[in-house]
Amino acid sequence: MALKDTLKLKIEEHRPRTTKLVKEFGQVVIDKVTIDQCIGGARDIRSLVTDISYLDPQEGIRFRGMTIPETFAALPKAAGSAYPTVESFWYLLLTGDVPTDAQVAEVVAEWKTRQVVPEYVFAAVRALPRDSHPMVMLSVAMLAMQKDSKFAGFYNSGKFNKNLAWEYVYEDACDIVARIPVVAAFIYNLKYRDDKQVAIDPKLDMGANFAHMIGQKEEYKDVARMYFILHSDHESGNVSAHTTHLVHSALSDPYYAYSAGLNGLAGPLHGLANQEVLDWTLKFQEKYCKGVEPTAELIKAALWDTLNAGQVIPGYGHAVLRKTDPRYTSQREFCLNTEGLKDYPLFKVIAMIFEVAPGVLTEHGKTKNPWPNVDAQSGVIQMYFGLTEFEFYTVLFGVGRALGCMANITWDRGLGYALERPKSVTTAMLEKWAAAGGRE
Repeated sequence: MALKDTLKLKIEEHRPRTTKLVKEFGQVVIDKVTIDQCIGGARDIRSLVTDISYLDPQEGIRFRGMTIPETFAALPKAAGSAYPTVESFWYLLLTGDVPTDAQVAEVVAEWKTRQVVPEYVFAAVRALPRDSHPMVMLSVAMLAMQKDSKFAGFYNSGKFNKNLAWEYVYEDACDIVARIPVVAAFIYNLKYRDDKQVAIDPKLDMGANFAHMIGQKEEYKDVARMYFILHSDHESGNVSAHTTHLVHSALSDPYYAYSAGLNGLAGPLHGLANQEVLDWTLKFQEKYCKGVEPTAELIKAALWDTLNAGQVIPGYGHAVLRKTDPRYTSQREFCLNTEGLKDYPLFKVIAMIFEVAPGVLTEHGKTKNPWPNVDAQSGVIQMYFGLTEFEFYTVLFGVGRALGCMANITWDRGLGYALERPKSVTTAMLEKWAAAGGRE
């Protein structure tokens, strides 16, 4: 019998064992965690430490102890904008302090000196097939920049001192957060604008410069600022943040670590979800609305059709949150406060789904959290401003997530956190402990 056929039989024989353990013995405790947690992705096991952000089930994300509205209210605003600069937010993530205007100006000026991307990085991306996924391009660019890692240079210098290591991680982290929007803009122009590249405008802050480099209108500058801040961090347990932390715990430099984090972000159960939600919403609009005003009655019937067909409502539900995701709310408020966008047909559909879906899902009774997450809203804003290339949306997510990941690993090294190495068990061990009623 061929190897693959033999393996198929082995897997099919093994699956019922795992299913039985979860279904019948999921709450049996082994070494202070349950069998369900052991098999189920370590869900809710408190074993990571970060002070950068915390995900409260009721309030959503807190950045350095502040909710999203508190964060936006406290930080200094970009000139002529109701939104803060990404640079001011970076200062907050690293220090926990709200910066002064002068301190923000210092960060903006520093990023200007760091944001120039070496030409060999662009050459590496150009060497890829043009139809490569933009997340592949972003990950490759991150690895291409590794050659100049200051942390790697320090480690290989023969003068490595763990108490000073954070300073070199900080240098790499600052380079990454300053450069990644420039790389992202390059990728967008390469793939979707016939390689018509736009030079950096040295007068603009990071978010505004990104909008400028991809040829966007003035209003998109605030979209970029808001989007990058909202997507920056979601405590340490999500795939991209955890992967970055895990890889860096081996003292891999920040470029290796964040390339790995980006690869995790590209998964459909993580960052890729935003494009899948938008694709579903557009098809939903085409099937059920067809130019008709999306009333509550129409949307309710359409959602029940969807659920009764055995499908899910993408963008609703979250592993931790038990209320509407505040990141969704912030983007919804931006839509409602932007002329043209609040009357955009796709936003009207999304807004009505928001009004109706929680009640439908509650009545349906098969979801722990009937409220929308960030992915339910983010795509419509990009569509409105002409970024119709769904596959690029995760790159936008990756630009923002760099802020949280880089702040976290800078502190990881500052506090000397250990190499992460959880212990594994076998299925036979779990079955033995399940039969015994647990293991202390």
